[in-house]
Amino acid sequence: MCQKNGDHQEHIVIRKVSKWYGEVLGVNKVNLVIPTGITSLVGPNGSGKTTLMNLITGLIRPSKGDIRILDIPPDQPEKLFRLLGYSPQYGIGYEWLTGFEFLNSILRIHGFSKNEAEELALIALERVNMLKNKDRKIGSYSKGMHQRIKLALAIAHHPRILILDEPLHGLDPMARIELIDLFHQFAADKKLIVISSHILHEVEALSDNVVILNHGYVIAEGDVHTVRSEIKVQHPLQILIRCDEPSLLSARLFELDGLVSVNILEDQKSLLVRTRNIDNFYELINKLVTENVIDIETMTPADDNVQAVYDYLIRPGMVE
Repeated sequence: MCQKNGDHQEHIVIRKVSKWYGEVLGVNKVNLVIPTGITSLVGPNGSGKTTLMNLITGLIRPSKGDIRILDIPPDQPEKLFRLLGYSPQYGIGYEWLTGFEFLNSILRIHGFSKNEAEELALIALERVNMLKNKDRKIGSYSKGMHQRIKLALAIAHHPRILILDEPLHGLDPMARIELIDLFHQFAADKKLIVISSHILHEVEALSDNVVILNHGYVIAEGDVHTVRSEIKVQHPLQILIRCDEPSLLSARLFELDGLVSVNILEDQKSLLVRTRNIDNFYELINKLVTENVIDIETMTPADDNVQAVYDYLIRPGMVE
């Protein structure tokens, strides 16, 4: 990423880092310098994304190598977590607490006074559009609400670095657009943000930089346009959609260039879409949702464990 003269850049520096779980490789010989802005880690399940995030946050220690986050090693958590916010991929528990009680309690543990914790909790809830749900129990939250409350916790203490593991997973298209816009606001505030994803379209909408992982190795890195030039789609992408008007959506999809096929599934609520032009597909979906033409319940890549989608996006010979 280009740096303008006078711009202040902060960095995560990862030098020759490897992590093994017994004989199982997590990541191997990773060398990265991650600057201010949004960097996406891309790869299928098991590629090493979460391992790398856990190494950065100090939740696990490297078998070899060295990591510095703003010159702080991850084995100094008291210093590190004053500067860093983390949103894990999986649930947070605490289902008996309300969203506000959860944030307020963690902020108090973090060392803030009663008044400071309450104020910071309310600001974070407002920023992720969860104020109206602040008094609901976490156990009653939808998937999207769980993602938002995890993000609220990550940003509540105003950290300079955000580590977000699959923050858009399970969200409907409108929620994705809203959070992507929020991430861009964080980047405009000169925060350093690391986001993991397995969906290339989201990465292109999100990121200044991208790091592609496979089987624990970094196989490509750089700004999005540079890495994109190294990638070509070899097969149509498959997307599974569940909505209230599958016939109407099917008819509209057939207007798209690059569409390969649309099949309405047996439940009469789901569509399997195959397309070679994913940008046109998402543009139409966002338009239909924004105009309240169709109510989309879920939309996910249909390939098994996303491995096939990922393989399609990497040109042959890139991974050995």
